[in-house]
Amino acid sequence: MPGSPRNLLHLQDAPSDAERVLETLRERIVEHVLAPGTPLRELELAAEFGVSRARIRDTFQVLEERGLIERIPHRGAVVTRLQADQVDELFEVREVLEAQTVRLATEKAPPRSWEPLQRRFGRAMTRKLAANELDAYVEAIEAFRTRCIREARNQVLSTLLAGIYDRTQVLIRRLVLLPGRAEEGLRQHREILAAMRAGDAATAETLKRENIRDARQWFHDYQKYLL
Repeated sequence: MPGSPRNLLHLQDAPSDAERVLETLRERIVEHVLAPGTPLRELELAAEFGVSRARIRDTFQVLEERGLIERIPHRGAVVTRLQADQVDELFEVREVLEAQTVRLATEKAPPRSWEPLQRRFGRAMTRKLAANELDAYVEAIEAFRTRCIREARNQVLSTLLAGIYDRTQVLIRRLVLLPGRAEEGLRQHREILAAMRAGDAATAETLKRENIRDARQWFHDYQKYLL
């Protein structure tokens, strides 16, 4: 079970080592340094990080609970390869959770506090997209997401979204590369932020739902290029 003493026994006795190994492997997976289907060898990783194989096994347990790896009989641990139906399920959950996060953030944060993000998604961003500076847009989306989670002040939502984002980060970056998707996403986020700046939580929630549904449709239209 997630968080059980048995699974986290070794993680607790040396948290600095545990966190270092876990975070490094997590980053390699979500940033696609380790591609889907890549095998993970206990002995090699233990040697690389200078830790015991028991600690690597405990780290695998956490990564498996987050859906980032799977352990296959006679093959060992491999990086999870998302299937189309799994992506659909993640979009379904994201729609509910991210929309609720936007609603709560709008209700709890002062309306004027959204102005810096509005400026970040303003005309300068249009010019950056025209210059194909897609990293700037991805970073702005991450800043929006992080701020909404913080202002929602709901630890359950935060934890659930962290796990989902880990599993979909590569897909999100690939969607941005599709012609026209970043421009459409920029327009949608401007509308969401306008509603948040106006203190209209219901409209902001609805617009965020539409944003996720639209991203899901783009995925369906181009999934053979994305998976």
